[in-house]
Amino acid sequence: MSKKKSNGRRCTEQPGRPVRLSATHAAVCALLALSLPAQAQQQAPKKDEDAKKLDTVVVTGIRASLQKALDAKREADAIIDVITAEDVGKLPATNVAEALTTLPGVTVDKAFGQGEKISILGTDPALNRTLLNGQAVASGDWFFSEQQGRTFNYTLLAPQLVSKVEVYKSPEAWLDEGSIGGTVNITTRKPLEMKSGLTLSGTASYLYNDRSKSGKPTMSGLFGWKNEAKTFGVLLSAQSSEERIRRDGIESYGTVTGNDYMTGRESNNNSITTTYTDWSTNPPGVKPPSCVGACATTLKANPNAVAPNAISAHYFDQTRKRDTLSLSLQAKPHDKLDLEFNTLNIKAKYDNVTHSMFAFNGNVWNSLNTMTDLTVDGGVITKAAFRNALTVYDLINRRSQVDTDSYDLKGTWKEKNWFAKFHAGTSKATGGTDRQVFGEFLNKANYSYDLTGKVPVLNFSAYQTERVMEVNPSFTPTHQGSPFTDPTAFRPNGGNPSPWHTNPPNANNWSAGWGGNIVNKPSKDEEKYLQLDFGVQFEDSPFHQVRFGVKRREHSTSQLMAGVGLASIRGYGDPTAAEFKPQSMPSNYLSGFGNVGGLSNRFMVDGWALGDYINSGKWLAPWQTMPAPSIFNDSTYATNTWTVDEDVNAGYVQGDFSYGKLRGNVGARLVETTSNSIGWKACRKATDPNCPDTRGYLTTNVEKKYRDLLPNLNLTYDYSDSLVLRSSVAKVISRPNYGDMSNYLWLSDQTLTGGGGNPDLKPYKSTNLDFSAEWYFAKNAILGGTAFYKKVDNYILTKTEKETHYNQNQTRDTIYDISRPANMGSATIKGFTAALQTNLAYGFGVQTNYTYADAKAASGARLPFNSKHQVTFSPFYETDRWSVRTTYSWRSKYYTQADRGNYLVTDDYDSLEASVNFKITDQLTLGLDGMNLLDSEYRSYAEVPGVANTEKLTRGIYKTGRRYMATLRYSY
Repeated sequence: MSKKKSNGRRCTEQPGRPVRLSATHAAVCALLALSLPAQAQQQAPKKDEDAKKLDTVVVTGIRASLQKALDAKREADAIIDVITAEDVGKLPATNVAEALTTLPGVTVDKAFGQGEKISILGTDPALNRTLLNGQAVASGDWFFSEQQGRTFNYTLLAPQLVSKVEVYKSPEAWLDEGSIGGTVNITTRKPLEMKSGLTLSGTASYLYNDRSKSGKPTMSGLFGWKNEAKTFGVLLSAQSSEERIRRDGIESYGTVTGNDYMTGRESNNNSITTTYTDWSTNPPGVKPPSCVGACATTLKANPNAVAPNAISAHYFDQTRKRDTLSLSLQAKPHDKLDLEFNTLNIKAKYDNVTHSMFAFNGNVWNSLNTMTDLTVDGGVITKAAFRNALTVYDLINRRSQVDTDSYDLKGTWKEKNWFAKFHAGTSKATGGTDRQVFGEFLNKANYSYDLTGKVPVLNFSAYQTERVMEVNPSFTPTHQGSPFTDPTAFRPNGGNPSPWHTNPPNANNWSAGWGGNIVNKPSKDEEKYLQLDFGVQFEDSPFHQVRFGVKRREHSTSQLMAGVGLASIRGYGDPTAAEFKPQSMPSNYLSGFGNVGGLSNRFMVDGWALGDYINSGKWLAPWQTMPAPSIFNDSTYATNTWTVDEDVNAGYVQGDFSYGKLRGNVGARLVETTSNSIGWKACRKATDPNCPDTRGYLTTNVEKKYRDLLPNLNLTYDYSDSLVLRSSVAKVISRPNYGDMSNYLWLSDQTLTGGGGNPDLKPYKSTNLDFSAEWYFAKNAILGGTAFYKKVDNYILTKTEKETHYNQNQTRDTIYDISRPANMGSATIKGFTAALQTNLAYGFGVQTNYTYADAKAASGARLPFNSKHQVTFSPFYETDRWSVRTTYSWRSKYYTQADRGNYLVTDDYDSLEASVNFKITDQLTLGLDGMNLLDSEYRSYAEVPGVANTEKLTRGIYKTGRRYMATLRYSY
């Protein structure tokens, strides 16, 4: 423990005298019952305790919570920020990430309307660590397209579990390495720290979303008990929550260029020279290319102009269920021995259905030869028209879940001048998609798009209801208008006759098409750890404590992908969408988006009905058998099956010192990391003599071992009673994401794009410099600022290059644009934060902060998830019965990743939350929370170098709705 100079204040006066304490002093001295937001009350004192009861002042509420956080920040030797349990309870937050938005330098990504990933001081979420009681927690991800990383999924953690959250922005040697931006340490409650011998608390909430028009209940409860001797206690907490998430949006999958329309890709058709056969006449006639006259002139003059590959009307529907159970046991069998056992069990379900209805104007085989008109502005094809071009309805339903089990045992022996600790445990998470059923329906139509407005607009003039994707497709418009409203117009690809049409088809005279797939993609994440710490205190020495320790971590992350494509036969596996309970979209679909043309006027089908149809095998022709999912049915499945094992041995020594007004710590951490990346690689016997004849896959194994010495120095200078100055210098590392360390690979044969991992990645290494000043100018008030500079080597960025892979659709090698992570040299992250917290008159107060962060690679490239500007403004009002708080936050645009040959940028984003609580009785509180009150738009676009009008290249525009939650809290 740090030995610090007393400030001369005491929490009690002489017995029998009234206590006169400032609000600040009272908040410091009061022991807050860190339970649910409504705190347990002490029993009434006995008569012989009447004098003692005057010596204790209990302060609760927003101010007490903020003051407790300020006290922890002020007394720390590192640069940290703190949130206490009262904050988590009072803030309008359904998970911890959303509660962190009030801290300077912390930004939250809300791709699905809720805080799931956090960035600290302008860094990628993967460069920050989240610990629970000082240890890593295994974390799974439900999102099918995500690879396993090192980020923590904050949607899993119920805020009711939390005692306090500490964000370390400068490291200390005792703290686990692996973070460049900051480390979040979440502390749960301890039984012996509860205020009374018996604590009972509970909440009942109802959460309503105005976009999904759905409300779901949430229940939680806490039981705490400790004996009179305060030598044993138990704390049991449970929560069950459910919420329906709906995300409306407009999407585009990648980009194409004018040259693609002009020359085609991979020797396929184009719009300038390719003629087509008109099968509607007898005899069939030859028609000229689609792009002639002014169209051809404009296209030839703009070969590098960029266009969206597709424009989609997106609809995502998900039900999230989370059941959380935590148990904490604490015993002090001896006054020098403290034992703790904590277990956490989380079972969460994330079943979801995605409906994507889109014009696929960039399809290599069915659309690049159909352009009839275009307009180019600022390097972007802002308007274009197409005839007989592909349209698609994709429907995906996924059963996804994440289960986490953590067991943690800790023991501390304290003597007068030394201590010893042990910490051991295991954390395991299983997650991913248990079953994905993907159905795809096709059609062709005449349509045009317009990107000149705020959102893309899609309009139709005619479409066909005949079967599509056959050898001799004809286009005879049988309907005027949009096919998006006609479920009979869409069918799966039923394949082609070989070599000519036979009706009905048979096993020897038909080549099957593709109607979708069935895929399983489960994942596992597990960590075991053993840690020993020792400390020695010294009297009358500037170095009042020296601590040292060792730690062993064994981590394993794996992912398996098995599936099978649906080999659809015409007449058997190509039913129209009308056969799966078609229905209209909700009346508020795409509300708030403005004019989007035909995108908002569409149908959808019952995703689970389609899933039952596919799983039942009713789509099979008589000579087909139900295929079994396997990792070897497709190269994508095999290359997405991998394991990364990582063992870390660490030792540290740290000296804590205090001399006059100067205090701090100095130390070093020595870390040895061993990793092994295991996976599969697709191969061909014709080009690789080591390739087996049976399956065409080789196992891969890449081992790496490296050591790092990580010194650090934290200095704190108490310049005066109100002014604290800090500085920090440290060497830190951050390891690559597990998925990035694997050799996974996915390919899109339709767009000739893909992405993959890189087992040869090196860890990030950084030198961090931080300086801060904190002026505690009044009670419960601070004006502070921090300047930071991070020089990062081996920075990992995604780059896109040409690679040759076997194209199963074309049965030949094809050149793809593949995006992979790579060490791209050095980078710098620099900036500052400014924060103000103060009480105002008449019960009002305010928290506000601003962060500037400039992050760039030496090559000039922008770094992921770095918003240059971020602002949070959170005023509050509080009386004995009422508390009101609002939080407004805004972050500027930020780059996220390279995908399908483009750099993706998320536009600036703001959000508004509010919370009102009324204390009905000492035990009962009614609260109302409003989240995403602006129904904020989450928008991303493709940034293409050299293109001035790149913001017109929308990749996704989403709205998720306002959320309202009413909560009744009870405590005893």
